[in-house]
Order: sequence, then structure tokens, then C-alpha cells
Amino acid sequence: MILRLIGVSVGRSGRTILGPIDWSVGPGERWVVIGPNGSGKTTLAQVASTYLWPTTGMVEVLGETIGRVDARELRRRIGYAGAGLEAAIDPALSALDVVVTARHAALGPWWHTFTDEDRFRAHRLLAEIGAGGLADRPFGLLSTGERRRVQIARALMPDPDLLILDEPGSSLDLGARETLARDLAGLAERTRPAAIVLVTHHLEEIPRGFRHALVMGGGRSIAAGAIRDTLTGPVLSAAFGMPIEVAVRAGRFAAWLSVGS
Repeated sequence: MILRLIGVSVGRSGRTILGPIDWSVGPGERWVVIGPNGSGKTTLAQVASTYLWPTTGMVEVLGETIGRVDARELRRRIGYAGAGLEAAIDPALSALDVVVTARHAALGPWWHTFTDEDRFRAHRLLAEIGAGGLADRPFGLLSTGERRRVQIARALMPDPDLLILDEPGSSLDLGARETLARDLAGLAERTRPAAIVLVTHHLEEIPRGFRHALVMGGGRSIAAGAIRDTLTGPVLSAAFGMPIEVAVRAGRFAAWLSVGS
């Protein structure tokens, strides 16, 4: 098993914001986690990526139990990209440095030595994600879509067993969103990473090749399983608290408020 959460909950200021929740991700699986704002998606991603310890429950990642292993070492096997991490990156760093520092799960290049092979891999990953021309540009001067691409290349730098992408399509325009969905669909077809988790609140952002879904609402799991059995009108209506209809066309999902509601 790549990821297993058992009775996991997270509390803040006396309020439970996640859980309790049970959830498992197996080898070869590509999951989408979907739900409204405030449903606990980002908190779940932070727990799964070992950046946040749960208040209760047990988290197993890549065969290790959180709390019984050095999380810093475990993070070398996990690729993570999200808005929280983006805010922590020095805007003066070049896109290439942002990517290459992930070799040591670091946010800057000042405490580690990087080889020519490391830099070659970083260049290749940027090119594969359509950001090859950004290598020498300061991260802080990139557009939102460009920064998201660099973050994904960074997440892939350590050749992770588990890749977690927290709302990579947020704030992207239509063209950038569709290009990202295309690239993620290609990534989903590869044998590595062994498992991918994509967090979003828009069905339209789900790439082809993602076969499992976890729908969240109020910090809890509303449904989990095969994507076509899970991303249904009744399930999403329960999660978002409004009548929603769902359609699938050419492997892509769309959702809208039920007519007449």
C-alpha cells in the first residue's frame, strides 16, 4: 500500500477540520480528491505528504508509519506541490534552482551540493512539463501557470513513489488549465510515480487517466472508489449542498447546477 489513513482527524482551535477519515491509495492508482472549499482537501494533502501531523489516527506512507520514522527522509520519496509550498519558495531563485533543490527536499540551494546529473534531470523535467524555456528566469517573475508547471517539475525531481498535487489548476486561465490537464494525463500513463493524488474542486480540471476519486464534504469522506461510480450527481450534490448534474465526454468530467433548481 502506498498510502493508508486510519481514523485520521485534525483539530484546530477546538474544532475538527478533518475526519475522522479512513482512506487507502494502492500502487498504480491515480486519485482525484474533490470537494468544496473548506472540506478538508488541503489538510488531507498536507497529512498525506507528512507536512502536517494528525491530531488522532494513524498514517502509513510508503510502508512507514508517521511518528515512527524521520519524516524528512520520507519526504525524499514524496513529490508535493501546493500553494503553501509555493509561498515558501524564494522568488529570486531561478526556476531551475527551484526544481533541483527538491533532490534533497530543500527550499534553497545553499546547504547541499548538486551534480551535473541533478541539473540535467531538472532541465529535462522542466522541458517535459512545457517549461524548458523558464529555467533561468526568477521564480517570482513567472506567471501563475508557469509557477505551477515549475512546481510540478520540482515535485517530480526526486523520482517520487507518491506524487501529491494540491489544486495545481487554481487561478489558471482556460488555455493554461487545459494544457496542464493534458500534461497530467500523460504523467498518469507512466509507471512512475507509483501513485498520484490530485486535489481540486473543479471536475473540469480532472485529467484523463485518473480512475479513482475521493469526494469530501465537511471534513469527511462522502464517497470513495472508482471515479465513474463516485463522481455522480447525487454524491456531488451531497458534498456541495446543492443539486448538481454530471456528464462525462471523451473521458473528461463536467458539472453544473441542476436546471430549475
